[in-house]
Amino acid sequence: MQQNTRNTIFIEDAEILAQHAFAAGQFILRVDAPKCAASAKPGQFAHIQCDPQRLMRRPLSIMRMSKDEGWVEFLYKTVGEGTALLAHRKVGESVSVMGPIGRPFELRKDKPNALLLGGGVGIPPMMCLSEEIKNNHSAINPLVLMGSEVPFPFEKKGSKLIVDGIDQSVSDSLPLLEEWNIPSRLASLQGYDGVYEGYITDLARDWLNALSDEERQQVAIYSCGPTPMLKAVASLAKEFGVPCQVSLEEYMACAVGGCAGCVVKVTTDEGQAMKRVCVDGPVFEANTVFA
Repeated sequence: MQQNTRNTIFIEDAEILAQHAFAAGQFILRVDAPKCAASAKPGQFAHIQCDPQRLMRRPLSIMRMSKDEGWVEFLYKTVGEGTALLAHRKVGESVSVMGPIGRPFELRKDKPNALLLGGGVGIPPMMCLSEEIKNNHSAINPLVLMGSEVPFPFEKKGSKLIVDGIDQSVSDSLPLLEEWNIPSRLASLQGYDGVYEGYITDLARDWLNALSDEERQQVAIYSCGPTPMLKAVASLAKEFGVPCQVSLEEYMACAVGGCAGCVVKVTTDEGQAMKRVCVDGPVFEANTVFA
């Protein structure tokens, strides 16, 4: 494990404070984990023991945290036995939480226009980064574009925040971001009213094309989602000459760098190297992962 991850990962028996179910097997879990909450940053994750009878943990991206109140919140989807067991855990029960883990997003202060692109289970880190910008980076102007092929786990509503460069018929946003005065738009291939019909990268391209060359020089992209989406985002960033950070999704066993089961090939100054997504990432510069 790298030196900068030592003494920053905590194991806590965290009481479940809330467990809310949404369509398509999606859940929002809130736990009392004050040590994790105090240290967590956008882009990091926690390794959670879903059930006392299942020793193997599951990595879940952190969606929100309150350093003052000591809770951490996760959005997850039941895709296997572990998360299915987690979905049956009740308020008041305890789950073992190990975190926060990984390299977080690093906001580019020299690029005040932040384009946040989240798809599927990549939505939580974008929510977390949005809240970080709201709370601590007033000079950064975020635009959040979310893509999903299942019903969104949040109630949608028409936005009152105008986004130049995006057709006004694309009006649905996420209410929590709207409350934070952060403009957002949704993209899908499922034909939802008020939602952009197409891929999230198509919607992002429309917005980038509407900018002047000078305005595009002020943009940085931050993204998390399935690998095919991240490849498309990296290609989009290269097309427009925009810096881009991506948070990778990968199967993990130990999640603390010991097993090297989550390695990916990354371009470094010294050439090609194998890096561990859990502790060397999950956030990487897009151009080092996707050529």
